[in-house]
Amino acid sequence: MRLLKTLPSLVTRPINLLMRGILQLWIKPHWSTPGPEQLELDPTLPVLYVLPRQSYTDRLVLEHVCRQKGLPDIRPLALGDHWLGDNLVYLERPSRRGLSRRSPRLTQAWEVLQARPQDDLQVVPVSLFWGRAPGREHSVMQLITVDSWSVVGRLRRLLRVIIHGRQLYMQWGQPLRLREVLGAQQLQQKGAAYAINKSSRLLGLYFRRVRTQVLGPDLSHRRTLVKGLLQSPRVKTAIETQVQQHGISEQKAYHQAERYALEIASNVSYPVIRLLDRFLNWLWNRLYDGVKVHHLERLKDQAGQHTVVYVPCHRSHIDYLLLSYVLFEHGLMTPHIAAGINLDMPVIGPLLRRGGAFFMRRSFRDNPLYSAVFNEYLYTLFDRGHPVEYFIEGGRSRTGRTLAPRPGMLAMTLRAALRGTQKPLVMVPVYIGYEHVLEGRTYLGELQGQEKRKESPLDLFRVLNSLRKDFGQVNVTFGEPLHLERFMQAHYPQWRQYDKHAERPDWLQQAVPELGHELAVRINQSASLNPVALVALALLASPHRALEESVLVAHMQTLVQLQRQAPLSPDIVLPEGTAEAWLSKAEKMDIIERVAHPMGDIIRVNESQGVLLTWYRNNVLHLFALPGLIAYLFMNQRQHSQDRLQTQVELLYPVLQNELFLPWQTDQLTPVVQQMIQVMCNNGLLVGHEHQRLRRPPGQTQGMMQLRLLGQLVQPALERGYLLLALLDRAGSNVLTRDMLVEQAQALAHRLAILQGLNAPEYFDARLFRGLIEAMIKQQLLNQDDTGYLSYDAPLRRLIHAGRNLFDPRLRHSILQLAWTTPVPHNSETQAD
Repeated sequence: MRLLKTLPSLVTRPINLLMRGILQLWIKPHWSTPGPEQLELDPTLPVLYVLPRQSYTDRLVLEHVCRQKGLPDIRPLALGDHWLGDNLVYLERPSRRGLSRRSPRLTQAWEVLQARPQDDLQVVPVSLFWGRAPGREHSVMQLITVDSWSVVGRLRRLLRVIIHGRQLYMQWGQPLRLREVLGAQQLQQKGAAYAINKSSRLLGLYFRRVRTQVLGPDLSHRRTLVKGLLQSPRVKTAIETQVQQHGISEQKAYHQAERYALEIASNVSYPVIRLLDRFLNWLWNRLYDGVKVHHLERLKDQAGQHTVVYVPCHRSHIDYLLLSYVLFEHGLMTPHIAAGINLDMPVIGPLLRRGGAFFMRRSFRDNPLYSAVFNEYLYTLFDRGHPVEYFIEGGRSRTGRTLAPRPGMLAMTLRAALRGTQKPLVMVPVYIGYEHVLEGRTYLGELQGQEKRKESPLDLFRVLNSLRKDFGQVNVTFGEPLHLERFMQAHYPQWRQYDKHAERPDWLQQAVPELGHELAVRINQSASLNPVALVALALLASPHRALEESVLVAHMQTLVQLQRQAPLSPDIVLPEGTAEAWLSKAEKMDIIERVAHPMGDIIRVNESQGVLLTWYRNNVLHLFALPGLIAYLFMNQRQHSQDRLQTQVELLYPVLQNELFLPWQTDQLTPVVQQMIQVMCNNGLLVGHEHQRLRRPPGQTQGMMQLRLLGQLVQPALERGYLLLALLDRAGSNVLTRDMLVEQAQALAHRLAILQGLNAPEYFDARLFRGLIEAMIKQQLLNQDDTGYLSYDAPLRRLIHAGRNLFDPRLRHSILQLAWTTPVPHNSETQAD
């Protein structure tokens, strides 16, 4: 009898040992934070591991990793005199009828805890993903082997282990105490049955969220998705409208809508994603020293419970590739990416489409049928929980600064939120900071006045011949998520009371720019300060774009200290190492050059790269807008009282706020300015004096030199603002329209740049003047009547008066002379009055 009892173990033990040995040699598990080393286990409590489904290979893998990482082994578990069997629970186990039923071991554990209130267990949920498929595939072999939402048989699981053993991803959950899940009081009152049901539901919900986070929602076939779009009420209505307006048959209109849907829809393919992952892994290793990811943990908290909308800044063609790569490598589903229709070209287009891109036309305002199909497609993605990515700036930033958000995709996202989605929408800003951008040569030509070349993914392949160059490091920073429903509730409490079927609710026109501005601010609050940007900030602020090495090193250290001691936001990423190392890195990238001299080396801007350096400076210019403004107020005046300084900062701050997407409102500036003044005093940039007065450092000291370098950063923006004010003062109220004012300001700024010898095309960028006028209207310094003419009164006149003492007299004279020699157009309506 004893021999019969031990016979099964004598047979299974060698098999288990053999399988463990094979798996140890073959599998290569990966995980992200928290990994097994980061689990916060209580050594005084027994551990109960939970797997979502019964699997022999998953159990062996878990045993192997636990031994390897020093975690508690899988072994028999006892609570007092009660033996619960192994400390591994399968939440669902197959029954004879092919269905799933709850684990009897979990039931037994709750019953024992009910009888022993002094005991507790800590539960560690673990999920394993073999191959990490995002959904259904066309390939038969992939369909058989890859991990997906469907439950597969033993043969398929065996093939999955064989084929995808090197791509095994494990997701570890932090331990939970069973009694804390419900509370000891509830457990005693409602009994074990209640605890069993609720804990099973909570664990089931956790595993489903993890699966959605890693694999994405359960994808349907592309043609099935398209068919569903065409059957939606909104698209049907648009088809009927198309028939009536154009006099075509319903069948023709239906096929036209179908063509639009096929033109738009992505066709996600897991083999292509794996191929792109391997290619990009090779590419980043060749191009960059590394890709550093920051604040990803806040995203993982959101991904399983929300539909995530990624809104990164747009600096390069590889932004979308880089973000998808980072997400995939860290165990998150790659998003569906909105791409311009110009990228849907032979070979490249199908590859991008299978990688998750869906395509949109630049404008579809005059095509209501296309608009209806695209809006319904985007809503379907949101409603099914697919992560989506789009660039709120529209195109790439040629100047390096964050561009004003475009309204199109934001408006469609808000309308989707109004209709309601299965999971709430959360928008995640992403800042991508390059030490050396791939399209640098192209941007250099465009900044020097060459005609803008049409965007093409072939630009990426054109720069691949530069693989031997040093492109430095890339920082990808995930900013503070914006919960869309909370944002709308805070700004428009009645927003959900509007008609959900209305295409343009009353609040939409005002909500879209506010949402775009908030997202742009959050992108800028996640900026990374790298060595190239630091060198650009310092050298481009010097009169001749050259500095002694010791001065440059000291100023870079000061810039970093300002952000370390009074950061724009806690999410700012600062460079590691020393200022000497930062300078050495910039030299290796061939953007600056060293001039040897017996009295000390001089660092100057490489002549061929000088204009491009403005791109890198503009990436982070917003970080130093406030200290730069304070510094500039001391450039032409030796001292200020703190009250007067505060008043002048608040007066001039709106000029910078809108252009650089700064986070504070004017009425929030007082504590921020006081903190910055203290930090500047601590770093020798200002000198505190009696009676709450502040002075600039004396003479040619290092502190005074650094103060001037800091102040020069904001001078171009203040000059543009004063130029605009001078034109308004010259013309008078109700004489100029917005377009007329922008045209005159741009022409005069171009002329002033030539007279000053500035090689900075962005200085006279029309978009900057439009943004400044918009900010002045928002601040009620300007008013625009129904005919489009701009008027102003006392507050703007006070700002004009304050600006007269702001600049060097020679510069102020040049600006005023240009403004007052400009012909003033006549407003016929004003003349008639």
